[in-house]
Amino acid sequence: MWGATIVGFGKYHYKYKSGREGEAPILGFSPRKSAISLYVYANTEKSKALLKDLGKFKMGKACIYVKKLTDIDLQILKQLCQESITYIQAHHQSACHDK
Repeated sequence: MWGATIVGFGKYHYKYKSGREGEAPILGFSPRKSAISLYVYANTEKSKALLKDLGKFKMGKACIYVKKLTDIDLQILKQLCQESITYIQAHHQSACHDK
């Protein structure tokens, strides 16, 4: 658990240019009242292309909001998750892959 409401898988260490740093889950989700929040890194070119085929969702700053899982293509979500893991393992020190 990450906080009171986020179910997270794996972890990685991040550090911003501002000097702020911390740990975050590699993937995560949170069932909220208004939508399911999916925490995946979706800022690569491949991820952006996959988002076009995902289905009905809203994009937040660091997550994807989905009303119902039936609104999205779960195979595309799986590919987004795989792309997120690949990116994070390549660019950050993580608990499941040392850089």
